[in-house]
Amino acid sequence: MLKEPQIDENAPWKQRYRVPVTYGEVAHLAPTRGLAVSDISGVYQLYAWQVPTGDMSRLTSRPEGVRYGVISPDGTAVYYHDDQKGNEIGHVVRVPFEGGAPEDITPDLPLYEVYGISFNYTGSHLGLTTITADEGFRVYDVAVGAGTALEQRRELYRSNVLTSAPAFSYDGGVAVVETADQPGTLRSSLRAIDVASGEQIGRLSDGEYGSVELHGFGPVPGDMRVLGTSDRSGIKRPLLWNVSTGERVDIPLDELEGEVVGIDWSPDGQRILLYQTLRAVNQLYLYDLSAKVVKRLLHPHGNLRGGYFVPDGDIFAHIEDSTHPVQLVALDGATGELKRVVLAAGEVPACRPWKSVSFPSSDGESIQGWLALPDGEGPFPTILEMHGGPEAATTESFDPESQCWLDHGFAFLTINYRGSTTFGKEFQEKIRGHIGHWELEDMVAARDWLVKQGIAYPDQIFLTGWSYGGYLTLFALGKRPDLWAGGMAGVAFGDYVIAYEDEAEMLKAYDRGLMGGTPQERLEEYKASSPITYVEQVKAPLLIIQGHNDTRCPPRSVQVYEARMKELGKPIEVFWFDAGHGSLEVAQRIDHQERMLRFAYQVLTKR
Repeated sequence: MLKEPQIDENAPWKQRYRVPVTYGEVAHLAPTRGLAVSDISGVYQLYAWQVPTGDMSRLTSRPEGVRYGVISPDGTAVYYHDDQKGNEIGHVVRVPFEGGAPEDITPDLPLYEVYGISFNYTGSHLGLTTITADEGFRVYDVAVGAGTALEQRRELYRSNVLTSAPAFSYDGGVAVVETADQPGTLRSSLRAIDVASGEQIGRLSDGEYGSVELHGFGPVPGDMRVLGTSDRSGIKRPLLWNVSTGERVDIPLDELEGEVVGIDWSPDGQRILLYQTLRAVNQLYLYDLSAKVVKRLLHPHGNLRGGYFVPDGDIFAHIEDSTHPVQLVALDGATGELKRVVLAAGEVPACRPWKSVSFPSSDGESIQGWLALPDGEGPFPTILEMHGGPEAATTESFDPESQCWLDHGFAFLTINYRGSTTFGKEFQEKIRGHIGHWELEDMVAARDWLVKQGIAYPDQIFLTGWSYGGYLTLFALGKRPDLWAGGMAGVAFGDYVIAYEDEAEMLKAYDRGLMGGTPQERLEEYKASSPITYVEQVKAPLLIIQGHNDTRCPPRSVQVYEARMKELGKPIEVFWFDAGHGSLEVAQRIDHQERMLRFAYQVLTKR
């Protein structure tokens, strides 16, 4: 039964948003020190974390927040990208673990995007990839030493296609980058570079058969094996590449279903921590390199967000599910059994569980999603959510937004549409060159399934999503206008050509790979995938929540879409907030959800 919006400050859905979320990373050469990323202050900031006691000291106080940082291996400093009000363009800076003013480590460079920050095992070499309009992707090695003074910087590699931050060998003598094979493709290969000379000394590619992805070097002196992933079999599987000899060893793991990637090395370099995803459910394994044996770890039930070894041999992993917020736990490094909670989650009001469901799309492909139901008997008004990406996947998670809808009598379904990761290469690459089409087929199939199952009223299904999910909301409202009661899109794009013109360089490179070229080269394809092409057909009311400083889904794309909607007399509201691609502030996220809740309620009650 639909319920009037609960908007008082103590509403259960608002309490769930306010439960602090904290992620922790340990410095492997100084394991009593760590970096915590937490919204305990109401905005995500970086904290110096005393691992034995759990005490945290705030290192950043940016009004717009900070969501990503890296702690040096010796625990002396924390590094992060200091941008301008969330626009993701700035400089990498470092702050001492004890606190202090941030120091710019590249003061002579122009403002840039950054594609990751990395270290060699001893922390003597820092790697980063910068992206600018004039210089493309540039990979640097910065010799940071044991002290605080910056010593020197080398350019290792440059490209105009997507290129990752480097992974370094133990001593920093060799760097490996993951880079797209050529313009207009997202298939990638690995290139090994001698750091001293800058010369390429090796390359690993699957050519037209697939991508090779980078994870990192072995953690012991002299170990020149690189852990990577290949999808040439159709599903991701780990591999080892010896940069010195050129030897490649694929680890087939035929006994495991789904996609499996290697995510970390044991401290002695003898075992690999494996991460399996099967129908959006994760499981950790250990692979013994000498015995060539894989072992399932007996960790607690829940969605694990990766995992990594700490120096004593335990495995630290973040775990959550739809009714419990994320917490950091220590697992036994041999069995995976829970040893202790390292960073505990707070208490939350009772939540409703998600359930994994599957249904056929228009071509028979099985689509997986997560369904949650409110109290009572259906049918219900229903929220159909699409995740961002598109190359991502929704796993079971603690999601205050979904719980808010459930509190108010809505059913909730979030789907892993075509283009999502972890369902195989063919599933992921199906959308390339013509985004929107197959995703919409899967959205329509989800709608039909919800109605046939008696879960949803056919005229009360709302679309929602953020980023690429926001784009799909706009696209579906125009392409299949009779199917939806309304749409609520966050940080979306309405005109794909304009979005490409205005977006940051890394996204331009990604879009060229996703679409097979630029808008000038493939104009008809870009227009066919653009929501504004179908704006005249839109019937349902639409709410867009958009950031002024967003460089991924730039403002002008939405402004043009809004203007055209209003010119045609279409029902649209656009709310602007002063940040980039989403908000890191708890109060702002609550405000956004309240606006969506009010919007959906008004649509249904005005019928």
